[in-house]
Amino acid sequence: MIVLGIDTALDACSVAIVRDDQVLAQLSEQMNRGQAERLAPMVREAAAQAGVGFAELDRIAVTTGPGSFTGVRVGLSFARALALALDKPCIGVSTLEALALQDGQSGLRAALIETPGASYCALYEDGAPLIAPCPVERGEHGALFANAVAGRDFNLAGPGVIASAASLARRAARLDPQAHLPEPAYLRAPHVTLPT
Repeated sequence: MIVLGIDTALDACSVAIVRDDQVLAQLSEQMNRGQAERLAPMVREAAAQAGVGFAELDRIAVTTGPGSFTGVRVGLSFARALALALDKPCIGVSTLEALALQDGQSGLRAALIETPGASYCALYEDGAPLIAPCPVERGEHGALFANAVAGRDFNLAGPGVIASAASLARRAARLDPQAHLPEPAYLRAPHVTLPT
């Protein structure tokens, strides 16, 4: 199975093409804005590096948030449009799930995202959510995780970590498209400041 993975939810624009467990191409650029302009060329570059035509893709995977409202919308709209054009399934994966499970899914794995407006966390046990993605006050994730793990060790992907588009693509190959729709995961109201 050949899967294209796309992540624009945080401070990067990342794409990867994976065949089964083999990474055929992976590109990532740090950026706070500009994902809309860079995403399509990066996907084209990744396809060229991988030697894969778009018609050969079996699935498209995309992070659904939480993260930057604009970044989430850029990734989702591109992935959904490409999947529609190719008549292929589009798989949505929470940014927290992509972060927590990028190095494997066995045991306890957690993720924490801090944005200027809010913090978000999630905890997974053997790939299943123990604490579903949720907003938390800064610094409160520690107590939340401690209560859930009851003294057991867990891996934490914290602020500043970027989700691996290749890991996202690998995970999406195993997920049911009907259960993982590409819908935005908005966990807070938008933070909008109108011009004066």
